[in-house]
Amino acid sequence: MKIGIIGSGNMGRSLGLLWAAQGHEVFFGARTKEKGQSVAAFVERGTQGGTNDEAAIFGDVLLYTARGVNPAEVLNSVEVLSGKILIDCNNFEIPEGFEFSPIVQSLAEKLASEVPNARVVKAFNTMAQEIFELAPSPLKDYQVSVFVCADDAEARKTVMQLAKDIGFASVDCGELRRARLVEGLGDFIRFMIGGQLQNPYATISVNILPPASEQRLGGRQPSNLS
Repeated sequence: MKIGIIGSGNMGRSLGLLWAAQGHEVFFGARTKEKGQSVAAFVERGTQGGTNDEAAIFGDVLLYTARGVNPAEVLNSVEVLSGKILIDCNNFEIPEGFEFSPIVQSLAEKLASEVPNARVVKAFNTMAQEIFELAPSPLKDYQVSVFVCADDAEARKTVMQLAKDIGFASVDCGELRRARLVEGLGDFIRFMIGGQLQNPYATISVNILPPASEQRLGGRQPSNLS
């Protein structure tokens, strides 16, 4: 698959390298051609580098790493995004004391409103960059979850497969408005990483346990709130 990285910082470089290692064609974009080319030179594996515009033209799937920035400020024309899968991996800035406000509109929904002809997908926002150093092995052993939201079911399926390619366990979270929950989860993970555990390798795995062999606690009963 042809993947364009719009913004080749820590997240873009890491995911791009991992996808390239799995045989995907990757183009690293940056604000300057020189920066994109330098990332590609570091990664090697047949990758290319250049501007964000060139990356957007190249990829059928695009990773968008510019946090909360309108694509019109990053690209010469947003029309190049029409019909393309656009992965938003961003979270809001961390406020003082981790005092996050309630998420009324997610960054992914905001992005979708700015480029309505793109197929926006929320994913990869619930772990620190350090987690990618473990991919794809031994990451597979830990079943680290990637939560994927999109209104376009086919785009959601494509991104879930890209996550699996590099060792993650994909979780289908449905339509894009669920990104509000996923971004809230990302805020919690960042609180645990930076505020409590002080460890960038803290993350989350969703496990489905086998059912209890007996209902020794009486089972779930209807609630009576009166």
